Amino acid sequence: MSRKGNCWDNAVAESFFGAIKEELIYRVVFDTRDAARHAIFNYIDVFYNRRRLHSIMGYMSPVELELTNFQAAAA
Repeated sequence: MSRKGNCWDNAVAESFFGAIKEELIYRVVFDTRDAARHAIFNYIDVFYNRRRLHSIMGYMSPVELELTNFQAAAA
């Protein structure tokens, strides 16, 4: 939750919601809620976190960035 009247607190969440809507929700008509749940899970776990490149992260996926940071800390 963001502080009252401070839109910047919620910018990361709003960016994610915008991405999932543009890249999945608005492009697919789901037959059932279960189909929607499955597609959203796959989008987040398989695509967004493992494959999608994020400009703020130097065009790496979140998993790739975390692995790089872990290896740098271990060295």
